[in-house]
Amino acid sequence: MSDDLQQRIYPEDERLREVSEDPDRRMTRAEWEREESLARQAAHKRHEQVAHDREVQQDYDKHHRHKRRNWRPILFWAAVGIAVLLLIFFIGYLPRHNRNKRIQAEAQQRERENPRVDVVKVSRTAAPGQLTVPGTTSSFTDAYVFARANGYVKKRFVDIGDHVRKGQLLALIDAPELDQQVDQAREQLRQAEAQEAQQQAQLDLSRVTWERWRTLVAKGVFSRQDGDQRETDYRTQLATVASSQRNVESYRANLLRVIALQSYERVTAPFDGVVTQRNADVGALVGSNGAAMSAPNPTTSSSNGGTAGVASANNSGSSGSTSTGAAPTTGGAQGGAIFVISQIDTLRILVSVPEGYATSVRKGMNAAVFVQERMGGPPVQGTVTRTADSLDQNTRTMLTEVDIDNRGGKLFPGMYTVVSFQQVRGEAPLAVPGDAVVIRNDRTTLAVVDPTNHVHMTPVSIGRDYGPSVEIVSGLRDGDTVITSVTDDVREGAVVRPQLMQRSENDATGKGAQAQTHQTPDSGPNQYGDQSIVNSQAESTNNQGKRGQNNGTSQQGQNVQQHGPQQKADGGKSSGR
Repeated sequence: MSDDLQQRIYPEDERLREVSEDPDRRMTRAEWEREESLARQAAHKRHEQVAHDREVQQDYDKHHRHKRRNWRPILFWAAVGIAVLLLIFFIGYLPRHNRNKRIQAEAQQRERENPRVDVVKVSRTAAPGQLTVPGTTSSFTDAYVFARANGYVKKRFVDIGDHVRKGQLLALIDAPELDQQVDQAREQLRQAEAQEAQQQAQLDLSRVTWERWRTLVAKGVFSRQDGDQRETDYRTQLATVASSQRNVESYRANLLRVIALQSYERVTAPFDGVVTQRNADVGALVGSNGAAMSAPNPTTSSSNGGTAGVASANNSGSSGSTSTGAAPTTGGAQGGAIFVISQIDTLRILVSVPEGYATSVRKGMNAAVFVQERMGGPPVQGTVTRTADSLDQNTRTMLTEVDIDNRGGKLFPGMYTVVSFQQVRGEAPLAVPGDAVVIRNDRTTLAVVDPTNHVHMTPVSIGRDYGPSVEIVSGLRDGDTVITSVTDDVREGAVVRPQLMQRSENDATGKGAQAQTHQTPDSGPNQYGDQSIVNSQAESTNNQGKRGQNNGTSQQGQNVQQHGPQQKADGGKSSGR
């Protein structure tokens, strides 16, 4: 466009050409040059004016061309986009929204409906006349031999596993300061005896002097005052001799005391037994003041032969002792017991007898003891030697001691055993599935359904925990209906639809328990209490769990087909224990 403007000829250009090619002859050169310059300037100004007008016109045309743009294609594609969005909205969102509303409505309807729960009838298992309880063997007597004298172990004569006799020398303790104390006490006694002899000589002189003065006073040679003075001196010396004699006796008693302490350098056995721990070796520093700082850590029942910790161990659900820290058998801490000696000719087993059988267990009755290491062989016969004649308020059990003869040394303290009492006629306890027990308001409760299908959260007291089932001591009655799996929908006063779970024939009649009374009970750590109760309850609980799982799976499938995803979510049962 700029080239076209430059090639166009205007009147000013014609004037410039005429002045340049055909000048006026009448003008001088200076006039001609001025005329040409003016014509040239006019032509250049004309071209610049035309170019400026063209630029203004172009800007004006460009601005008005934008205003006159065609909006029809833009409006068309915008309408197409809006139509597509509306189509997506009607096809995708509305059905989904309606489905969610329907599911929400069904969920609200399910909430208004009564939840379906699985229940069982609580009943007592027939007692087979046998009670089987776990226990742990312990030595008849344990003696923790401490050092009575401060010193170093000079020589050791026994080690763990050695059988010792009463009074047998176990170790020698080197205590030089104690030996020096004996020598010092002996010399003090000799010094006191010498002083006594000196005072006795003074007494003899005072007695002779007084007898002489008494004769002279009687003859009038000396006054009675002088005679009384001599008599007083004699009696004073007599008291001094008596005091020196008491002093000699005191030093002799002190000598006997340090000699007795010196005898503790010889560590001897208090009774016949076997060394089960040795916590010091030659050169170890031992002392009488360190016994309280490092109390013994026994591997059996308790350090002093007590029974306080045995009851908790029998009811804790684990085999053996509940202590998690094992005591070292050799090389223990200095200042504690040097040796531990146990009597294992007779072993005692402390077991916890349930309340229902407490009156049937009597002193002198026989008991069969089964040990895991001797499974397959005949049981060890034991005898009930004593009972606590009192029940533990926490576990509702009575502590009972069973002694077994172990003179052959085939059994050891600390073995896990299963004690079976024969000819016991007790009332079998109530047992419920373990999942039925829940904690509500910090109390152990069961969800009991009354005849009107109302739920009552009943506080109960549990006894022994068998794993699949739990023994109920109080708070539950025979024949009550208990919910096996407690969910959030199960609460006090709620109305439910109970579904009774069928129980096995052996569980209901107790025939399976009767069949097992003549068999060797399992000595594993999961068998507790009455063997029939444990086996029947475990079998029943396992069958119930399998049927519940199958029923839950089929029920979920039916709910999915009939009522949609929300029914499937409601079909699962969660444990509320």
